[in-house]
Amino acid sequence: MGTSVPWPPSGRCGHTRRRCKDEGVAELDDAFDVLVLGAGSGGYSCALRAAQLGLRVGLVEKGDLGGTCLHIGCIPTKALLHAAEVADQARDSEQFGVRATLEGVDMAGVNSYKDGVVQRLFKGLTGLIRGRGITVIEGEGRLTGPREVTVAGRRYTGEHVVLASGSYPKTLGIEVDGTHVLTSEEALRLDRVPASVVVLGGGVIGCEFASVWRSFGAEVTIVEALPRLVPLEDEASSKALERAFRKRGIVFRTGTPFQSVKTTDDGVAVTVEGGDVIEAELLLVAVGRGPATDGLGYDEQGVSTDRGFVLTDEHCRTNLDNVWAVGDIVPGLQLAHRGFQQGIFVAESIAGLDPTPIDETGIPRVTYSHPEVASVGLTEAQAAEQYGADAITALTYDLGGNGKSQILKTQGFVKLVRRNDGPVVGVHLVGDRVGELIGEAQLIYNWEGYPDDVAPLVHAHPTQNEALGEAHLALAGKPLHAHS
Repeated sequence: MGTSVPWPPSGRCGHTRRRCKDEGVAELDDAFDVLVLGAGSGGYSCALRAAQLGLRVGLVEKGDLGGTCLHIGCIPTKALLHAAEVADQARDSEQFGVRATLEGVDMAGVNSYKDGVVQRLFKGLTGLIRGRGITVIEGEGRLTGPREVTVAGRRYTGEHVVLASGSYPKTLGIEVDGTHVLTSEEALRLDRVPASVVVLGGGVIGCEFASVWRSFGAEVTIVEALPRLVPLEDEASSKALERAFRKRGIVFRTGTPFQSVKTTDDGVAVTVEGGDVIEAELLLVAVGRGPATDGLGYDEQGVSTDRGFVLTDEHCRTNLDNVWAVGDIVPGLQLAHRGFQQGIFVAESIAGLDPTPIDETGIPRVTYSHPEVASVGLTEAQAAEQYGADAITALTYDLGGNGKSQILKTQGFVKLVRRNDGPVVGVHLVGDRVGELIGEAQLIYNWEGYPDDVAPLVHAHPTQNEALGEAHLALAGKPLHAHS
């Protein structure tokens, strides 16, 4: 099992200089070129790139290297979703001519698989950090000066300080007991498949857990205050996901604000607006994540914040000289790959490389439910608002015309939004495994591709990538298969 360098509270590693050198462990000192507070996706990527560029780096982390995404976020949830996919395949195998039965879900085995994935990645990351000569400072860090972080009573300074303290699950004031009322963190450690669950929140996290538990055999009800599931996505994507969830037996109540929850002998009783009561074994509170900045000294040192979020310019600079911020604490999409790229951007900026600022709209977004929802760029409504309804064209290519999607027995579509006589400004996808298509989609958006640029490109057959190619063919005025 990989572990981070075990610095004791004194800050001294306890190694002789010879042993530190032999083991490739950085010797601890107080002053750094770059001092990073938080070792999640944004923090560790910044540290790795800065060290690669020859800067002396200190990395402060109170938990395990990798942060939320690796340990209690992206990676373990996607492992659960893959296990759920396997359960669905076993249950539905007969439609492919394979006789199999789903005897049940062994959560101990699922968790062992999930934890194994996390530990292998953790071990690899720990090796990378050590190999780059980065000094890991274990403990909770607090900003105590313009470019000073204090950990366990010891002060460390950086010519540049990068704030990357991450996020926490919001609860709306609901008491989370870890038994009947859970956040995503407790849900990842659940040792059983619940008989029934109410999921409070129909965004990415809520829909992913709802999808997992339904595949594992639970009865699931989603309660969402906004008018549709995954409300930040294109309306057509939301409707497609809702149809698929309805077909799977996932109950959802949109436009339905939550009022209260109480524990019962059998679980929980959730009251929603209008007085209806929904009973279930568990309540999952999945109403988003807040910035983990409280009590870390940011306000005291004069860092500009808004509702806990650290305010930055497009270069990730705060209002304080040589103090930067990346990841979930910066207003915008709370996505690991956003923080990762911001960390690299900041490291290169500090090193004087003048990198290109990140286009937030060009960051790909994926909900890994069954089916998946993926997108990059503007929704049709956003494009109409920005350019005018008469200045855009939207086209939808149904996956019914795609051979690989038929093989997989998945339904969905590729929807393109373009400026008339201009580039594609939005790509929206629904269907199993379409998250794997978002790489090409984000290149099309970020390189301001025109339909005529993409249409001549050869897409391998049979792949779901062909659907992107055929959609662009249709948008370029030469459709080969039916589209709507």
